[in-house]
Amino acid sequence: MELVERYQPALVRLAQSFVPSRAVAEEVAQETWLGVLNGIDRFEGRSSLKTWIFRILVNRAKTRGERESRSVPFSSLEREDGEPAVDPDRFGADGAWSSPPRSWEGEPEARLLAGEARSVIDAEIAKLPPVQRQVITLRDVEGFGAAEVRDLLDLTDGNQRVLLHRARSRVRRALEEYLS
Repeated sequence: MELVERYQPALVRLAQSFVPSRAVAEEVAQETWLGVLNGIDRFEGRSSLKTWIFRILVNRAKTRGERESRSVPFSSLEREDGEPAVDPDRFGADGAWSSPPRSWEGEPEARLLAGEARSVIDAEIAKLPPVQRQVITLRDVEGFGAAEVRDLLDLTDGNQRVLLHRARSRVRRALEEYLS
């Protein structure tokens, strides 16, 4: 029961990036727990139990997402707006900041404590293309390592880094707009 309480919210969050609704994501998470119960005797310990559970979820969510006609086109890996992740004018010719990022001290700190910024972050993550949303959810929300995410989502190291950078850049941009 402790495992379910610990991982259920994270499983549902990740499943939502594969399937069309929260209800379906919750079903996929339940199917995952059934898979864990039915397959625990085959767990070989080559990965952590957490990684194994999430791998079961990813496999089931991908299958369910395809069944629900929600496949991820390769073009979703590209930036939708055609803009660079970070405005190039923020950098000099040598690649260093032309002017450092603004300080977020003072009033924005109160906003962060109020939870409004978290809502902005969550809303922006929800708008990301599915694969970017999966990567940033696993890395920054759930705390998985790069190798675990790469293996869970069947990505190359380079692709995982690019997807994470693009996702973080969009979230950062939304947060900067909110805080300015």
